[in-house]
Amino acid sequence: MKVILIEDVANLGYTDDVVTVKDGFARNFLIPQKKAVIASEPALKVLAENKRQRAHKLEKIKDDARSVAEKLAGISLVIGAKTSSTGTIFGSVTNIQVAEELAKQGIEIERKKIIIKEHIKEVGNYTVTVNLHKDVSVEIPVEVISETD
Repeated sequence: MKVILIEDVANLGYTDDVVTVKDGFARNFLIPQKKAVIASEPALKVLAENKRQRAHKLEKIKDDARSVAEKLAGISLVIGAKTSSTGTIFGSVTNIQVAEELAKQGIEIERKKIIIKEHIKEVGNYTVTVNLHKDVSVEIPVEVISETD
């Protein structure tokens, strides 16, 4: 079934994308949650008109994302975590801690835009991806160190 996404859906697409999904996923999740609408002929015409009218706004949003990406390009984060004697973290480092560290440096990023590909459960160096826009993403180096009490 073809649907038009009303909002960004992780691992599926971005707002105003036309995607093909299984019927059950569309009927039972996307449409009731108001994340998508069925891609009928009238809906596609409305989408095309809306895209045409919003082209200027979208370009400004993309430029804003690029400016934030330039700020993030030179940043590397150091996150302290409580560890055992072997260097294993009690729990794990999540996108919430990364967002808090970025906020301390004066950059506010939604935690949902921060993607951690591998679980951070040990002390070491990692790379975190920040998706600012569907065309703009930045990789940030993160060093996890042991906190000493």
